[in-house]
Amino acid sequence: MSRQAFRQFIVKTHGRCNLACTYCYLYEGPDSTWRARPAAASDEVLDRTATRIAEHAGAHALTDVSLVLHGGEPLLAGAGRLARFTALVRDRAPEGCTVHATVQTNATLLTARRLAVLADADIRIGVSLDGGLAAHNARRVDHAGRPSWPAAARGALLVAEQAPQAYAGILTVVDVTLDPVETYESLLALRPPGLDFLLPHGNWSAPPPHWADARHGEWLCTVFDRWWRAGRRETRVRLFEECIALLLGLPSVTEALGLAPFDAVVVETDGSIEQVDALKSAYDGAAWTGLDVFRHAFDEALSHPAVAARQAGAAALADQCRACPLLTVCGGGHYAHRYRAGHGFRNPSVYCADLQRFIRHVAGRLAADTAAVPAAPEGGTP
Repeated sequence: MSRQAFRQFIVKTHGRCNLACTYCYLYEGPDSTWRARPAAASDEVLDRTATRIAEHAGAHALTDVSLVLHGGEPLLAGAGRLARFTALVRDRAPEGCTVHATVQTNATLLTARRLAVLADADIRIGVSLDGGLAAHNARRVDHAGRPSWPAAARGALLVAEQAPQAYAGILTVVDVTLDPVETYESLLALRPPGLDFLLPHGNWSAPPPHWADARHGEWLCTVFDRWWRAGRRETRVRLFEECIALLLGLPSVTEALGLAPFDAVVVETDGSIEQVDALKSAYDGAAWTGLDVFRHAFDEALSHPAVAARQAGAAALADQCRACPLLTVCGGGHYAHRYRAGHGFRNPSVYCADLQRFIRHVAGRLAADTAAVPAAPEGGTP
């Protein structure tokens, strides 16, 4: 099997967070590796990471790569530091390779000055929120238990008003206890150019909250109908658009759906090369590879058994998944959601029923609306 080069480099510029969200899988989950790592990436780690990214891009003749400045809360490292590191990666990238940079932030530390620094450095801003109302974010509190919503809302609107060209959108984890339409419409009020709805991390050994009654699929179907029937594109919704693309047989790249080879890698604050953080919701050390940017090239991570499995497509899936008629759209769901203690990741997603409900619903809407479009008469357009 040919290896798919990494195209998304997630760099932990800061490994701590100014919030203490009660449900955080990274700091409250089974993985504790973050405790032994430095709070922030050193100049040496960032310098070596920039070199390794350039090396990988050159070796695979990549014309573009994605640089995701992550955490923790990356703005704890300082906007200027993020801008300098991004410039370093771009300076070292081979000629003809474009570096698309994004910072994923909880928005509480955004100010007009910091926003200007990021925007001037051509760094897009992605915001993580649970919803567009204070009540939706009740579990997103700081370390003193104070609500984060006032500062987060100010930060999100600041981007929308002062640097809309830098606004990457909002990432929201589905909470089935919240009204789906209210959640969607409240997020629209923050004027994001795009939304990404993520299912809460969980697996067969540690199922997500409210999982047994398959409410997550129904929640997504309700939001999809509100989005689909709006009569205009109010905002992009990545999960919905990727599902439609896959149903139409078009190429699509998302971790949640489809069979596209996985192409993301993480650099931790100590320079460790790891798999994506979502795996840390499975068990302690699940993202570990034993590699680091000082001794290893990213190509060596491509050879790691777990990375190879994630690039093997249908061959790495459970028999039940390979026999499913929704295989090419579902793709087995998110890799982390397939885990079962003692059996690894070769299982259907814990959200199998929810994904089937959602995909079939979208397919039904697409088929019905396509059939309702009158055919063009022979010899011309209607």
